[in-house]
Amino acid sequence: MAAEEEYLEAEENLEAIITRIEHKSRKIETLLKQSKPVDALKTALEGSALKTRDERCKSANWIVVHRAVMAIKDVDGMISSLDPEYYDILMKYLYRGLATGDRPTCDQCLRIHEKLTEKAGLGCILRSLSDTVNTV
Repeated sequence: MAAEEEYLEAEENLEAIITRIEHKSRKIETLLKQSKPVDALKTALEGSALKTRDERCKSANWIVVHRAVMAIKDVDGMISSLDPEYYDILMKYLYRGLATGDRPTCDQCLRIHEKLTEKAGLGCILRSLSDTVNTV
């Protein structure tokens, strides 16, 4: 029951979520212009719209995360500086990226997936795939 209440609360604030994502997008663009792709990725992953079922919010957030993921050049450096709290959510977005079928996106997602799995272990994959409540 509590989980449904969280979703209902989120559903009532769709415009607020979209506004927050737009603000996050502007912040990420600024970080990317400053050549700070890891900070951009961390910003993109923070406060991801997991608690909503609205596809518009999820798609808007995916676009923001995708922009940051595609800007990563040094995957090893990114993984080593990423806090463990981001591992599972990043893995979810990597699978969303793989589902697009877009070759450059899939290539980048696979590069990051390999390094993230080495760092976070197989549990990260299992948690990401088995969590059907908090989807991206």
